[in-house]
Amino acid sequence: MPRELKPLSLPEFTTLVAMMISIVAMATDIMMPALGVIGLELGVEDPNDAQLVISSLFAGFAVGQLMAGPLSDSIGRKRTIYIGYAIFIVGCLISLVATDLSTMLAGRVLQGLGAAPCRIITVAIVRDSYHGRPMARVMSIAMAVFILVPAIAPSIGQGLILAADWQATFKFLIGMAMVSILWFGLRQPETLTPEKHRPFSIKAIYGGVRDFASRRMAVGYTVSAGIVFGAFLGYLSSAQQIFQTTYQLGELFPIYFGIAALAIGTASVVNSKLVMKLGMRYLSRRALIGIIFVSSAMLIATAVQWQGVPPLALFMVWLMCTFFCVGMLFGNFNALAMEPLGHMAGLGAALVGAVQSFISLPLGWAVGHFYDGTVLPLIAGFAVLATLSIIMMSWTERGQITEAE
Repeated sequence: MPRELKPLSLPEFTTLVAMMISIVAMATDIMMPALGVIGLELGVEDPNDAQLVISSLFAGFAVGQLMAGPLSDSIGRKRTIYIGYAIFIVGCLISLVATDLSTMLAGRVLQGLGAAPCRIITVAIVRDSYHGRPMARVMSIAMAVFILVPAIAPSIGQGLILAADWQATFKFLIGMAMVSILWFGLRQPETLTPEKHRPFSIKAIYGGVRDFASRRMAVGYTVSAGIVFGAFLGYLSSAQQIFQTTYQLGELFPIYFGIAALAIGTASVVNSKLVMKLGMRYLSRRALIGIIFVSSAMLIATAVQWQGVPPLALFMVWLMCTFFCVGMLFGNFNALAMEPLGHMAGLGAALVGAVQSFISLPLGWAVGHFYDGTVLPLIAGFAVLATLSIIMMSWTERGQITEAE
């Protein structure tokens, strides 16, 4: 009979949550310095097609969320996460030996498929343990730890490429997955009690989908998040080209990428302090207004004054202001969407994450694919999509009253 594990302390719990969530960020950002090299070695003709190494991960991630949530509600959180890590490692091995773009993308899709339980079921574990503003606080703290990964991942990737080759990045991901799953397996107790298990059936899933679709707050905040995160995904896809091609930064790219990422981490810390006092809705709305304002002003100035390529220092100021606002949205939008779904946290987290991904994927692809050597597509993407997001948020809250403000 397995020994019963005690609940983790808050610091260890949030750190473990952050590490598990960060597997997606690490698998994304560690590859960025390698995109150019991978494109050359795999014979990619259009440089913009190398962006598929990033977006294919999120395609698998979107599909994986739909399966991970219901499965975790049926067999438990921990077993589902074990399955996810196994699929992730297999995907890394496939990409490791890839000799053409198709094989590389197949491995990346599997990595996204396997990373989905690590990201989504971890949110369900948080929802099992907390709710309301305390849940938002835990998620914000976890995101603050998690955001260190985008800050350092490109530098890790750059170092691995310089010391060895791009294949070393996948070896690193395998090692990280092994450490994470051992820590999780040995320390984190199962949070879904047997009486709360839901049968894994099409009927049960369909019922959960109907329940989710009937909850305006859950759907509305999920769609709002998906729209604005589309711009962020567009940035992730095109960041390597912007910094290394437009601004000719070469091996300094990871440093500038990390500086921008720290703005999100700072916002997450600030949000964790303010959310208990001001509420999630208030902070989210102000963050969207901030993105719209700074991006619209930057778009006009860049188009008129600098023909699409502003000075690097000014671009970084805009990027950090925008990312600070994005950091305010990460934990709040997810917590707002999950608040009505406590009775179906696993499936609810899956649907929230999947809908966000299916919305953000085509929007992010469009923003990234329109890269033309300038930063205008990226800035315009943030301005337009943040505007659409706040319109959706206003529709969601119209006539609605919630305690999760």
